[in-house]
Amino acid sequence: MKLATKEGTFRYLKKFGNYSKDFYRFNGELFFPSLGLGTYKPEPYKEDNYIINFSEAIQTALRNGINLIDTAINYRYQMSEREIAEAIMPMLENGEIKRDEVIIASKGGFIPLDFPFPDNPYGWIEEIVVKGGLAAKEEIVIDQHCMSKKFLRWSFEQSLKNIGIDALDIYYLHNPETQLGYVDQETFYAQIEAAFELFEELRREGKLGSYGIASWNGFLYEEDHTEYISLAKVMEIATRVGGKHHGFKYIQSPFNLAKPHAYGYANQRCEDGMYYPLMYACARYGLSMLGSSPLLQKNLFKRAFSSVVGAHMNTSELTDIATALQFARSAGAISAIFGAVEPQHVQDNALLAYLPSASEESMRSLMRDSYAV
Repeated sequence: MKLATKEGTFRYLKKFGNYSKDFYRFNGELFFPSLGLGTYKPEPYKEDNYIINFSEAIQTALRNGINLIDTAINYRYQMSEREIAEAIMPMLENGEIKRDEVIIASKGGFIPLDFPFPDNPYGWIEEIVVKGGLAAKEEIVIDQHCMSKKFLRWSFEQSLKNIGIDALDIYYLHNPETQLGYVDQETFYAQIEAAFELFEELRREGKLGSYGIASWNGFLYEEDHTEYISLAKVMEIATRVGGKHHGFKYIQSPFNLAKPHAYGYANQRCEDGMYYPLMYACARYGLSMLGSSPLLQKNLFKRAFSSVVGAHMNTSELTDIATALQFARSAGAISAIFGAVEPQHVQDNALLAYLPSASEESMRSLMRDSYAV
């Protein structure tokens, strides 16, 4: 089996019968854990790439009920993807996991360079991307982002090679708003359309399950902001390109205690002419939202949380990290994706699986009262 399936992800969750009943969520296609493991590392010094390794953390996640692994080709110059292969291949070979039990997502859009870091990164871009015929120079924004179909096809195929699999379950167009400010709106949405055409081709080839957009701020800005992305326009494109049964199924966007806009800021206009927060707009369009950066890259923990936050989240006896993750997985996101390199940190976070999510009433009360962390 090339892809995760409903049957496979259900088989997987049955191994963890002691977990809270709401730890896994079904979106009509797959059963997702409400906590997923990400492999992003804030841009490290080049030498740090020699010592950081996610493989043990990935194996620990898979052994503790977390079967969603999220990455991107540009993370650590393609090394994060390669370490997923290092982690999952032995587990697949010995039968500890099956391919259809694991949801693997990656992203394309940023120029990844390669490991070890090239002496001349601009020369690498010129040689691999421009001379390689993947994109013209004018299609590359600030020497780092490109959405040409040929480049995205190359990125996708390279991700498969890096991870050692035949197909990806989810593929995201990565921070497309990076292009805005350098291209006009018409060009931008034409780029989205071309990318979706490619993703539909990959689905027909059996190499891709579904696709989406992973954005940092694009879906969260006010409507007149230069980098704003209209979910309604994207949905129109998906339907035009892929028809009624298009593969555009996912949005990934930050959601945490300091950046809760996806839950509370009504900035996405839907088909009824009304404005809704991103999570509600996703639900109206039948999309699954995955929350990124639930710990805001540890920037949430510069001082202790108010005791009221823990009380609302039912985590008063746990750490502030557990409280932040509980918040991130208790709203409308199907999963909150945290990053962890240390296996012990993965195990610590997985303890939340025994705890029910916070109630909708608690979430609303916390947001209404705006308790600062």
